[in-house]
Amino acid sequence: MRVSQPRPLPLFRRVSALMPGMALLLAFATTGCQKLGLRAPDWSFDKLQLRSQNPDDDEADSDDEFETTIKVPMVGDYVTFSGLNRVVLEGVGLVHGLNGTGGNPPPSPYRDMLMDDLRRRNIKDAKELVASRNTALVVVRAFLPPLVRKADRFDVQVRIPGDTGATSLNGGRLIETVLTETAIVPGRGMMTGDMVAKAKGPILISTGEGSKDSLAGVLKRGRVLGGGLSLIDRDMALYVKSDFRTYRNITRLAEKIGERFFDYNEYGTQEPLAKPQTDQRIILRVHPNYKNNYPRYLQVIQNIAFRETPVARRVRMKRLKKDLMKPEKSQNAALQLEAIGQDAIPILKTGLKSKDLECRFHAAMALAYLDETDGVATLSEAALKERAFRVFAFASLSIIDDPQANLALRDLMSAQPGPDGKPYDSAETRYGAFRALWTLDERDPFLAGDKLNKEFWLHTLDTKGEPIVHLTHWSRAEVAIFGENQEFRTPLTLRAGDHIMVTCRPGSDQVQVSRFLRNGQDLKRVVSTRIEDVIRAAAELGASYPDISQMLVQADRQKNLPGRFEIDALPQAGRVYYRNGERGEKARVGRSNQTPNMYERSRGDGDDLEGDDGSLVELNEEPDLDDEAGTASLTDARTEADEEDKKKPFSFALFSPKSSDRKPYDPFAWLKLNRKKQE
Repeated sequence: MRVSQPRPLPLFRRVSALMPGMALLLAFATTGCQKLGLRAPDWSFDKLQLRSQNPDDDEADSDDEFETTIKVPMVGDYVTFSGLNRVVLEGVGLVHGLNGTGGNPPPSPYRDMLMDDLRRRNIKDAKELVASRNTALVVVRAFLPPLVRKADRFDVQVRIPGDTGATSLNGGRLIETVLTETAIVPGRGMMTGDMVAKAKGPILISTGEGSKDSLAGVLKRGRVLGGGLSLIDRDMALYVKSDFRTYRNITRLAEKIGERFFDYNEYGTQEPLAKPQTDQRIILRVHPNYKNNYPRYLQVIQNIAFRETPVARRVRMKRLKKDLMKPEKSQNAALQLEAIGQDAIPILKTGLKSKDLECRFHAAMALAYLDETDGVATLSEAALKERAFRVFAFASLSIIDDPQANLALRDLMSAQPGPDGKPYDSAETRYGAFRALWTLDERDPFLAGDKLNKEFWLHTLDTKGEPIVHLTHWSRAEVAIFGENQEFRTPLTLRAGDHIMVTCRPGSDQVQVSRFLRNGQDLKRVVSTRIEDVIRAAAELGASYPDISQMLVQADRQKNLPGRFEIDALPQAGRVYYRNGERGEKARVGRSNQTPNMYERSRGDGDDLEGDDGSLVELNEEPDLDDEAGTASLTDARTEADEEDKKKPFSFALFSPKSSDRKPYDPFAWLKLNRKKQE
């Protein structure tokens, strides 16, 4: 019996029958990938073009020929940062050593806290001590920096609260004070947390010159440089956004960061610097190369590829090689190449051949953090010629452990030949180079530093250029003398605190430093007119860093110094750079909150990298160029109106942006600003 075979269905009917199943399968696959945060790379070939037959167009068309662009998901797309804010610490302390300007504080919660603390320390006659005219109750406030480690030091602020009878903190020292996190709880008053830090040291305030009315508020506030001592470690954390919160994603993110940034333990085993703690939180340690520039560290982490095939990476690196040679794209290209790591070094080295300083600078900076020395010359040139690049160039040079970097920084501490016979002689450049070399190797013999009275540093530098005496009022108590044979101009009459006088007769080559004691024998030292010798003699007689600061400020105002006098001539981030000259395109290099922490001033007013939502504030956003703040530093501002002043000893001044008038520099203006903000 013959059985007929079924006729095959037409092709279009067979395909139609499979369509519902294929659509359902595709829907399940897409949904699953979205939940896991897994999306295929976006390959686009929209720039496919034929090559021109005109040989003159070869170079122009080579950038577009068969170009493939890939949108690679970055770590920064999935995480936010935490632990970048400054923790407010407070305590109540006692200042001693006042010259009758203290007072007996009235009953208050502050007095109760102080008395409880003194009793815990078994201090005898605590009531009499607090009531003395030579002591004053103060409120101590500090801002614990991000990523601080145990035994790290930071600045603390002190102030006399309300009407306690004390009138001045001049010459005082803060006894050891416990600092904690505090909060006012309704119905329970002021509550304190665990002990986080301690603080003590001499108090730096105004010089005491001026009318009593103008100094009444200033003398009740001060700062202890490096007086805070951290008792805890603060780590940084990464939080995965809620849409991607799974153990799989948190593990993969930590692995990607750990592949790029790792360290070795005591047994020589490689350990990643990123470790997942929960399904949303990653603990991140700072790589040693970035310990003095953690904003750069965060930028690089944001630019690590989360998912990328080897083919996609090669395509992206080819595009980044082209972008590195374009000034407007070179910064982002260098960051991405730095995030790639060792494989990107050859491309970055090609960037050093660019004719544009901006391109060379970004390539050199990325190479420095990859432990390459090829960019030393470029970084030195950028620091010298372009103030917008200066702070980042110095931060990069400070991590290059190579004789080339040491020699480059030594040279930058001196004036350098410039165009048209005008030398580069910026105080900011010279001191910035000093700070970078000290960070790189504080034992470098060129720095010749001595710690006097176990309290402040004195550096006498054999440099060329205009003589400079530099003081710091942030972080580190330090006097840096640029020009080792600087001498005071006579006649000379200066005070170093309440008990030390410095005098010299007209035409004399000897200076007498005297300490007068109420109940004891007066002490004297006779030294040469060299500034270094006078400072050392005053320190031998017990002068503190605030006393030395007062003496040098007076010497500058009386024109006893042979050259310029500067205070905190620190390069800063966020300055405007003009491409192709002053009439070219404006671009801001970094943000003010991206200043490397080795150069940052105290951020006691909440200027942190971390936003209210825990996100990284403006780290990779486009800069707003309407604000011209930061275009130049005061230490670089030398107008034509100042040419006449060059014939006289230099006096540091504040320049008004709307007027050419100048007023004497107040090195303690930060105290007045803090007071206004708190009021």
